[in-house]
Amino acid sequence: LRTRGPRDSPPSRRTPPHPLFATEVAREVQTAEGGTLEKGGTLPKVAVDGEIPSVYNFKEVEEDLYKWWETKGFFKPAAVDSEKATKEGKRKSYVIPMPPPNVTGYLHMGHALFVAIQDILARFHRMLGEPTLWLPGTDHAGIATQLLVERDLATQNKTRQEIGRAAFLDRVWEWKNEKGGYITKQMRRLGASADWERERFTLDPDMSAAVVEAFVRLHEKGLIYRGDRMVNWSPNLQTAVSDLEVEYEDRPNGKLYYFKYPLASGEGFLPVATTRPETILGDTAVCVHPEDPRYKDLIGQEAVVPMVGRKIPIIADDYVDMEFGTGALKITPAHDPNDYEIGKRHNLETVMMMNKDATINQNGGKYAGLDRYKCRTALWEDMQSEGLAINITKHATRVPISQRGGEMIEPMASTQWFVKTEGMAAKALDAVRSGKTKFVPPRFERMWDYWLEDIRDWCISRQLWWGHRIPVWHVLTEDGSLLSDQLMSKEVTDDKVGYVVARNEVDAYEKAKALYGDDVKLKQDDDVLDTWFSSGLWPFATVGWPDTAQPDFKDFYPAAVLETGYDILFFWVARMVMMGIELTGETPFETIYLHGLVRDGQGKKMSKTTGNVIDPI
Repeated sequence: LRTRGPRDSPPSRRTPPHPLFATEVAREVQTAEGGTLEKGGTLPKVAVDGEIPSVYNFKEVEEDLYKWWETKGFFKPAAVDSEKATKEGKRKSYVIPMPPPNVTGYLHMGHALFVAIQDILARFHRMLGEPTLWLPGTDHAGIATQLLVERDLATQNKTRQEIGRAAFLDRVWEWKNEKGGYITKQMRRLGASADWERERFTLDPDMSAAVVEAFVRLHEKGLIYRGDRMVNWSPNLQTAVSDLEVEYEDRPNGKLYYFKYPLASGEGFLPVATTRPETILGDTAVCVHPEDPRYKDLIGQEAVVPMVGRKIPIIADDYVDMEFGTGALKITPAHDPNDYEIGKRHNLETVMMMNKDATINQNGGKYAGLDRYKCRTALWEDMQSEGLAINITKHATRVPISQRGGEMIEPMASTQWFVKTEGMAAKALDAVRSGKTKFVPPRFERMWDYWLEDIRDWCISRQLWWGHRIPVWHVLTEDGSLLSDQLMSKEVTDDKVGYVVARNEVDAYEKAKALYGDDVKLKQDDDVLDTWFSSGLWPFATVGWPDTAQPDFKDFYPAAVLETGYDILFFWVARMVMMGIELTGETPFETIYLHGLVRDGQGKKMSKTTGNVIDPI
């Protein structure tokens, strides 16, 4: 449609409808004149009237026009002729998988940006005559959605634990069905020419089946395992969270606590500094640099944990910075990621001193039951009374904060499910280096290499109820505990690991009976999968995978382009490429086009959590 600005002279003649839909309009008008369609009918008013007003009135034009576009099926892809495309050396189709916004959400300017860019791409390639599919959908947003429903329960003085898992999930589905479609209505209002009849939701039955199949296949390949690793723990949400859900807050007025670590021999002490005195209760070593002349003679001796009395070794490791603090580092493998790595290198004991709600557990002795911050105060006061405190200095710190819960993240060793990523990352790196997948702009290839060359195993379990429940069934012992927990610390050389991975409960019992006998009792794992696991399947699960014989899978996979913000390059894009190659044998995208971020006046990324978003509608 031609539009005119305020300085343009008024049109001297009637402006005809745009040629892109002129033929369709003419056909429908003829039908109307033949008596089978009332004047106006389903046509947009601007087309029936035959002229465009000199002043553009979006209220009169846009919704009416969009409804007609969608009703007429203009957003559906044309039939795909793969043979013809191959002969002519063209792509068989042009596919853009829409990054699925959270079902809990409403539009902000970031959404408006991707809708504008992707709509341009989709409409342009339709005009080129290519079968074009812009595939929309929404994500179940595990943490965000569950948190909203839990807050609603709290207003009724109830918790999810009180009403039970089944009743809680019923409530979440009610909430989703009532409010979950708002964001897609907004995208329609922006004019998004997506094929809404193909809209997907990550918890749709076919999508859920794809998630289970992916888990089972990756486990069969030896790429999924259960183990104890360091995770980001959110005490308020009571779950592990991804790095993307952790924000860092600079605190210039932090404190560095200096104290004495008594030698077990009774002959003096090691001066140690820490920003978190409460974690002293979980210390299992004191570490110094092997070349530090101050402490060289102490390596191999023992120290005594203040206020606890536990003897721990004094070890040496190159990780220690001799210039920071006192040059002696307390090691708490269960509550610090760097200490965890040192602990693995030196086979140190891992002592958990904190409960899941960030209160002190029984390993904290008389401090058990205290909140971590109250424990910090009480422990330091006791150390002062015992003459173990030296002094406190001002020290700038950078603190990890839970994006959803708002509290300080607690690094914590925890039993979780993980994906081995090193081999998958190597295939994703090769896809870009070989040119099978290209970046626009190409400078993001360096970031791609940076992330994937130094990748760590991916924690995919979440201690939530809303989401894809992990398809693992644990063998129960006579006292009702999990056999898998008992076997974790033992060397298992056969398939009897205490659990079975299966596509459903019937399949699980068949597998378990073959291993443990007919009387075996099973309990499904309580955890759900990380939302990024299911969204990592998005480009191929949305078109029918694992049924690769489906016409949609044959016609619309791999996709031509993924268009999204650069901030989720690792958390989403890399995982789609890794899982796409691993599960389908093909890289899911020809091109990855990354746009910049919409920021506020202070340069901060617009975020609903921060509260600085603008609704484009």
